[in-house]
Amino acid sequence: MPPITQTPFGTMPDGRPVTEFTLDNGAGLRLRAINLGGIVTSLEAPDREGTSASVVLGLPTLDDYLTRSPHFGTIVGRYANRIARGRFTLDGEDFQLPINDGPNALHGGVAGFGLRWWDIAPLDTGVPGEAALVLRRTSADGEEGYPGRLEVEVRYTLDAACGWRIDYLARTDRATVLNLSHHDYFNLAGHGSVLDHRLTLPAARYLPVDATLIPTGIAEVAGTPFDFRVPTPIGERIRTPHPQLVRARGYDHNWVLDRPAEGLALAARLEHPGSGRAMEVFTTEPGVQFYSGNFLDGTLVGTAGAVVRQGDGLCLETQHFPDAPNQPAFPSTVLRPGETFRSSTLHRFGVC
Repeated sequence: MPPITQTPFGTMPDGRPVTEFTLDNGAGLRLRAINLGGIVTSLEAPDREGTSASVVLGLPTLDDYLTRSPHFGTIVGRYANRIARGRFTLDGEDFQLPINDGPNALHGGVAGFGLRWWDIAPLDTGVPGEAALVLRRTSADGEEGYPGRLEVEVRYTLDAACGWRIDYLARTDRATVLNLSHHDYFNLAGHGSVLDHRLTLPAARYLPVDATLIPTGIAEVAGTPFDFRVPTPIGERIRTPHPQLVRARGYDHNWVLDRPAEGLALAARLEHPGSGRAMEVFTTEPGVQFYSGNFLDGTLVGTAGAVVRQGDGLCLETQHFPDAPNQPAFPSTVLRPGETFRSSTLHRFGVC
């Protein structure tokens, strides 16, 4: 197993020390993660010249992540994305979640998985050239309003072919809803804006949203600024006065992936022509939320010492659909006792 290093990263308010673990695949891909939120603080990948830079946005200190972070690099749960009015009904019982995004619940609540402590340990996968971490936590029955005691395991694995794979596993002792994802802000240039990145999304449909960004149904992307079926610069149409772009201040929508029924399938391809870096995202999930960093407002200073502004990073969050507990036409997010939730997402890095 490639060596995994550990360095101190500060202390939690309750006195627990936070450790930053570093995975290195020996071929130019290097990932750093901490106990808080399973946060990926850095992910270095080489460009066409072999020069490495972090391709995710990060923050300098633990306190920044605790008090100011817009979900940089976090595991998102129990429910990634939005639930309308923070309410849902399951098996005839009504549940009310904390409201933390206008009138809605977002990313698991006020203290979702991204602000929780995770046990982290190195993991030997038995595969030559792989370096891995396993992260575990127990979410108590009633945490952030969600029913059921949930046991969660997440694995981060770097492989010898410059891939970063995330594997999720969860079990509950009571029926609940679950939608796990990862909230990395990617910038393949390593700095500046992502508007010159080219994005491909293999999806003929997307979910339009209302004024509070809750889906209102499913629509075709053809003839709209939401058609990314061929590689398209992100900035090419982002300022088009399309009602959906105006409503979300850019892209903050879920795409319905054109995919086979099972297994890993392509969810997105992102390219930065200047550096030559490219990233392909494969997932077992039915959707991907493309968020263009619309609410990055210049109040944060990133790891590199530069102010982080709108469009400096983008998210490609593989997941089930927003508000699925309230929309029967969407794939179910219900997890019951005796069932095992499994989901995987693979980020493959290369050059274009």
